[in-house]
Amino acid sequence: MFSENRVIMKRLLFAVSSFLLIPAGFVLPAAPPQAAQEGASAAKTLAVVNGVSITKDQVQSAAQADLERLEMQQLQLQAEYRRNQHQIIQANLDRIVEVKLLEAEAAKRSVTREELLKVEVQSKVQPANSDDVNAFYEANKAQIGVAKEQVAGQILQYLQEMRQKEAHNRFLAGLREKYGVQSFLEPLRTQVETASHPARGSQNAPLTLVEFSDFECPYCSRLFSTLKQVEKTYGDRMRIVYRQFPLANHPHAQKAAEASLCANEQGHFWEMHDLMFQEQTALAVSDLKTKAASLKLDAASFEK
Repeated sequence: MFSENRVIMKRLLFAVSSFLLIPAGFVLPAAPPQAAQEGASAAKTLAVVNGVSITKDQVQSAAQADLERLEMQQLQLQAEYRRNQHQIIQANLDRIVEVKLLEAEAAKRSVTREELLKVEVQSKVQPANSDDVNAFYEANKAQIGVAKEQVAGQILQYLQEMRQKEAHNRFLAGLREKYGVQSFLEPLRTQVETASHPARGSQNAPLTLVEFSDFECPYCSRLFSTLKQVEKTYGDRMRIVYRQFPLANHPHAQKAAEASLCANEQGHFWEMHDLMFQEQTALAVSDLKTKAASLKLDAASFEK
């Protein structure tokens, strides 16, 4: 029916390319001399059974799924490393800024930092009481799942810590405004490839929204009407790019994704896109052919 090669199979991560960052100006080292012989060695015999050779190509083909999973795991680890690295840098920057602000204010008042916090934070925190504990427990009873008497002390401590933290943050926010804080640490960003993927809207639009979606996903379907409203609201200021993300637990998602790309080859991606989300319960191959016919697509090309 549809070519299995039409949908990029490495779809389990939203922005794989962004996880392999190469610094500007970095030049990959020259391949070792034996690398030139990789093509020839790919067919070399790894084993012989009853006179029949088992080649490297055969083993790699059999292991393809496992190797792809390993690659995905590696990419996930790299992405997690980047997130953790950025969080550590951000947390330490925040701590240093906080110390500098407290030192500046303490010096201005001729007090220590501890005395400053006692006056401006600790003294202004209203202690939590049994009524606060009761209200918190009733609001979160389903999630807590045990009798109030068993967790009352923990709830009281939690509420007190939260109030202390809120008062501390309010005081710091005032100091940041008073003394002026400029942060030049860039937020963690992920570059998402949009070239060659179905898109609508001007290439020069100031806003680009990249949607990773599954035509059989009920949550994606709920987003469909929201995106229509976004397009209506932003008009020429918004460009929307569609990235395929068919999930393995949706039996019709893969073929639906392929069908959308077949329609895209004939310039009718968005019409097929809208039809599939509007008729999400009809995504069997026969239904996809019916949709293609209703859009007057070339049937032979579509089915091929």
